[in-house]
Amino acid sequence: MSETASTPGHRLGESAPCLHTESMRNVLVRGVPDEVHAELQRRAARNGQSLQQYLARELELLARRPELEDVLERIAGRRGGRVGLEQAVRDLRDERGS
Repeated sequence: MSETASTPGHRLGESAPCLHTESMRNVLVRGVPDEVHAELQRRAARNGQSLQQYLARELELLARRPELEDVLERIAGRRGGRVGLEQAVRDLRDERGS
């Protein structure tokens, strides 16, 4: 058998190695309730995506969203003046000329 240009190093009729997931990590979730799976499939279809595409995007968004603990740490690290509610209301009224 001869080698082909489209799959260098592989003979005709042999399957080439699957490389499209070579650098991608995989996540397997077991025990997903049927109604949850159906809803996720419905959402994916509504967005014109496969379930895989939809879940990959949702996981990316989830991973980018900071956890509450991180947000609270950032807030605690901020420096600046402290203004009470009454003073803030007076300042806003003064700015607005009311």
